[in-house]
Amino acid sequence: MDFKSIERMYRDELLNKVIPFWLENSVDTDFGGYFTCLDREGRVFDTDKFIWLQGRQVWMFSMLYNNVEKRQEWLDCAIQGGEFLRKYGHDGQYNWYFSLTREGKPLVEPYNIFSYTFVAMAFGQLHLATGNRDYADIALETFHRILAIKDNPKGKWNKKHSGTRDLKDFAFPMILCNLSLEIQHLLDKAFLDQITEECLHEIMDVFLRPELDGIIVENVHLDGSLSDSFEGRLINPGHAIEAMWFVMDQGVRLHRPQLVEKAVETTLKMIEYGWDKKYGGLFYFMDRKGAPLLQLEWDQKLWWVHIETLISLLKGYQLTKSEQCLEWFEKVHAYTWNHFKDPEYSEWWGYLNRRGEVLIPLKGGKWKGCFHVPRGLYQCWKMLEQINK
Repeated sequence: MDFKSIERMYRDELLNKVIPFWLENSVDTDFGGYFTCLDREGRVFDTDKFIWLQGRQVWMFSMLYNNVEKRQEWLDCAIQGGEFLRKYGHDGQYNWYFSLTREGKPLVEPYNIFSYTFVAMAFGQLHLATGNRDYADIALETFHRILAIKDNPKGKWNKKHSGTRDLKDFAFPMILCNLSLEIQHLLDKAFLDQITEECLHEIMDVFLRPELDGIIVENVHLDGSLSDSFEGRLINPGHAIEAMWFVMDQGVRLHRPQLVEKAVETTLKMIEYGWDKKYGGLFYFMDRKGAPLLQLEWDQKLWWVHIETLISLLKGYQLTKSEQCLEWFEKVHAYTWNHFKDPEYSEWWGYLNRRGEVLIPLKGGKWKGCFHVPRGLYQCWKMLEQINK
């Protein structure tokens, strides 16, 4: 594999195609914040603003400003998005809505904890870019709100009946594992270490199941036992694989090579488990017993699943020199660039059918924004840069 040419591919795609697409098409110069519902060519097809995607874009442009180049246009883009969030995104108590109108009026109540997590990430990175203490305070206040509501994040909007089949999900410790690293400059080290250990225990000792040959499940009972239900049988290969590069980063921070090795091993197991042997690519959802799924989109091929897999594989190779990681990286790289990259316009497709054909011709919407594609391109570019050195 020609690492130098691959490095240029990722760098050029990020800086010359994907970031300009969002900078030119998504900024709402009239009301602030970002449009995320963009068609193939970047035209706005809906003006609703989703808090978690607003936060992700603030984070992205702040991160690029902090780590790539001090471009004023990137900082300006991040600040205006942050100010829109600060003014309209919450109820005054840092309970972050799920979505707003274009003008900033609440549409959907603060039921979704991912609104909170990506806002905390956004303001943590924006604080690094600007030195503005107000942004740090918002990040910290939001982080503590996350910890306060973690056992019932939907609050009064939770539709589940308590006490019958109480489950906990993989998503929370997974995202907290990454979020705590993102805002570590704002956290006391002892507190950071405590949060980290709790997350790593949940990810690697509770949701990772040795009796299932090391597969990660999405939901378990509160006592950590398996649930034979739709939720309890659910496997999301991309979710598990993404979490593994978060664990690798924590393993590096904590100087635990065995943790890194375990995360690499789990990455490879989840890819083998989730790979579509007939058409290629990774399935979106699977059932650990092979039963029919509730999710009708189970066999779709999604952008974020494959991009996060590229990060985990390349990080695994960089840290352990695993030849299996390199072999799979070449395979997933070829699939991803051949199927998700739009050959005519900037940014990438998000949703393919099982055969790898474009299913929905959007570049952004309610769930896809300025995040997985540029973050993945950035991560891979920087790792390839280090490998080439």
